[in-house]
Amino acid sequence: MTDPKLIEKAIKGDDGAFLLLMKQHKEQLYRTAFLYLKNEADAVEAVQEVTFRAYRSMRKLKEPSYFSTYLIRIMLNYCNDQVKRQKKTMINGELAASASKSDSYEYMEIEEALSRLEEKYQKVITLKYVHDLKIKEIAEFMKCPESTVKTWLTKGLSLLRQQLDEKGGNSHV
Repeated sequence: MTDPKLIEKAIKGDDGAFLLLMKQHKEQLYRTAFLYLKNEADAVEAVQEVTFRAYRSMRKLKEPSYFSTYLIRIMLNYCNDQVKRQKKTMINGELAASASKSDSYEYMEIEEALSRLEEKYQKVITLKYVHDLKIKEIAEFMKCPESTVKTWLTKGLSLLRQQLDEKGGNSHV
């Protein structure tokens, strides 16, 4: 949990406080970017761009307790824009972005299965299990009722399990 006083200092323009906050969230932001962009260099660039955007608009943050959600929203918006841009640069029917490499075959299977789900299912699963957000926070983030988030989460996990079972993978999801 991030110290609310540190966030308040950053909102008031304390560069040192902002830097500390970004160091605390750097790994989480990188993982999110890598999950979407599937490329180490693009993920690092995304973290840099999100840091800049967060710094530029930090004073607009009204509620310090939403700082993590604020960063995640900026990251997801940036990643969605980048993915759309990548899709526009198709060469011979394949994305120009290179596929991710992972040490874990199981992780690659889950990542591949997750990428085949509808975007709403991908988002709720990522926000819940990668960012460890509560259902209420996800609902606020996605601007929908909590019951909808619960439904999407249940349905998304079920579809994810089905895909992994069909491939003969482990359904540890």
